[in-house]
Amino acid sequence: MKYYIITVVLIAFTLIVNAQPNRWQQQVNYTIDVNFNVNTNQYTGNQKLVYTNNSPDTLKQLFYHLYFNAFQPGSSMDMRSQRQGTIGVGSRNTPDWDARVTNRIANLKPNEIGYQKIKTLTVNGVAQPFSVSETILQVTLTKPILPKTSVTILMNFEAQVPLQVRRSGRDNPRTGVRYSMSQWYPKLCEYDYEGWHPTPYVAREFYGIWGNYQVNITIDKNYMLGGTGNLLNPNQIGMGYQADGIKPPRPSGNTLTWQFNAPMVHDFVWAASPNYTHDKVKMPNGTELHVLYTTDNETSAYNYNALPDSVKAKYGYNNSNYYDANIAAWKKVLPAAQKVLPYIEKTFGAYPYKQYSFIQGGDGGMEYPMATLIATASLGTVLHEWMHTWYQMLLATNEGQYAWMDEGFTEWASNLVSEYYQNGDVALYNNGVPINNHIDNYKGYYNLVKSGLEEPLTTHADQFNTNYAYSNAAYNKGCVFLEQLGYIIGGPQRDSLMLNYYNQWRYKHPNPVDFLVLAQKQTGLQLQWYRNFFVNTTKTIDYKIDSLWQTGNTTKIRISRIGQMPMPIDVLLTTKDGKRELHNIPLNLMYGAKPAEYIGLPNKIYTPWQWTVPTYTIETNLPLGSITIVEIDPSQRLSDVERKNNKLELTW
Repeated sequence: MKYYIITVVLIAFTLIVNAQPNRWQQQVNYTIDVNFNVNTNQYTGNQKLVYTNNSPDTLKQLFYHLYFNAFQPGSSMDMRSQRQGTIGVGSRNTPDWDARVTNRIANLKPNEIGYQKIKTLTVNGVAQPFSVSETILQVTLTKPILPKTSVTILMNFEAQVPLQVRRSGRDNPRTGVRYSMSQWYPKLCEYDYEGWHPTPYVAREFYGIWGNYQVNITIDKNYMLGGTGNLLNPNQIGMGYQADGIKPPRPSGNTLTWQFNAPMVHDFVWAASPNYTHDKVKMPNGTELHVLYTTDNETSAYNYNALPDSVKAKYGYNNSNYYDANIAAWKKVLPAAQKVLPYIEKTFGAYPYKQYSFIQGGDGGMEYPMATLIATASLGTVLHEWMHTWYQMLLATNEGQYAWMDEGFTEWASNLVSEYYQNGDVALYNNGVPINNHIDNYKGYYNLVKSGLEEPLTTHADQFNTNYAYSNAAYNKGCVFLEQLGYIIGGPQRDSLMLNYYNQWRYKHPNPVDFLVLAQKQTGLQLQWYRNFFVNTTKTIDYKIDSLWQTGNTTKIRISRIGQMPMPIDVLLTTKDGKRELHNIPLNLMYGAKPAEYIGLPNKIYTPWQWTVPTYTIETNLPLGSITIVEIDPSQRLSDVERKNNKLELTW
């Protein structure tokens, strides 16, 4: 059965690769055997990697990520974090560093640091020279890898799990989880049309190669695991994974070997702890959903004692009540996932794997293929991390270079999923006017603009001057990009685009140009100007209602552009008796106009506004004295940085 599964997966991968005449993909097949010592927090590993060079290039070297090496005093991650601590942001001039990292790496002791050491490395049986520069392993090949050929790379390595600092690590007192194993194995860097991506690990985002993983983890038999992939020996493992009616045999030794297979993924995460509770449910389509969370009193007491008195009061100043509330929160995760998955698949695309796991671990929330690590049972975090499956685990944009396409798109989608969970539906219109369901993200973007710290979205995730600018750019401005695109092309067209984007580009590492080219083909509108202004620069949008006057039987309204970024403009007129008219001014760079999207409103489309001209005048047959409201963009999807001059209320 195992060989049958692998054969089917390889055939599927080949079909996907061949379906991309203009976008080749490299391929990896990992087999990793790990022996883990829970007393020393160290492990040894044997890795077999079959690497297929689908590129037209001859490869003379290889690069690997060794992420754990970042968790050592004096590392680039350590030095960057300490530098951020000297940068003050906001009105309170607070340190810019990540509160989870601060200067903690500098204080790690030898038995608390992380490392990954390569003992041997061969390609097709021949030992290769290699060197290590912190988190990057560079291999100088003795024989180049030719286009359209495969090689087998064997590696022996040993590693130590760092104390929990960022994402991966051990013994986080906040979660009570012993091991959060992300970025835990030597991982081959991506090679694409831009070349190699040997990005040192100093802060955040990732980029990986599609392939298949066979991972065998031998560990203390009292530890429960969860992670990427399908568990191949559930009836031997037990712990809630076994089939109904099966009583797993108790192992005679001190260890168990967990066998996982993960098809068509670009990373592999797992977590392990002796105090996990495991719940699962099967969806009607056969997909299994799992949740693993800790239930020990020690962790509960740690978190309860850290609460301010005002919060303790909500639990009657009783840790037992806090403990019960925490368990109840975890018990809501699977019912929430069951409720929203049909909406997710209908709106954003089908989930292609056989399982997904929500695992308590890490230091907040971090997404991985077929699993996420989450520190708490906050449903907002749960749904956000799950939606990363669609925009990072399956589309897999270069997350370092285009973090906004991952975090921003995920933020946009998870806002809708959260509303669906809370209300059983997503409101799209109010009295015929499209609704912006992402107002908080717009506020975050406006605050970024006001801060003076904004940098273009083209900035690499690791290279923003401040964490503040990165977070607001990737999450908030990225979300605004997508919602505002709906303002430009029409909300229904944007929604259809997002489903087509997923179906056409999953497994293909799309970039911003790919996304907008698809949007142009679907809408017939030209849209690269939008990327040039909103993504490549920090120019802002600001329009105002300039003046109104009446000439004969015609009322004229002049709109002025103050900001440096041009946009199409919607203007809504409302009269004393409640009559409404929508006036749509396309931007000349679009070479077209969006379809009418306001429900039940007359829609007048004008000749395009030339982007170099600062004013534009619209006309109506409504008497000036009958008009009570003139408003630019009543939907508030236009990210106008000064909305006070967008609405004029008249009293006659």
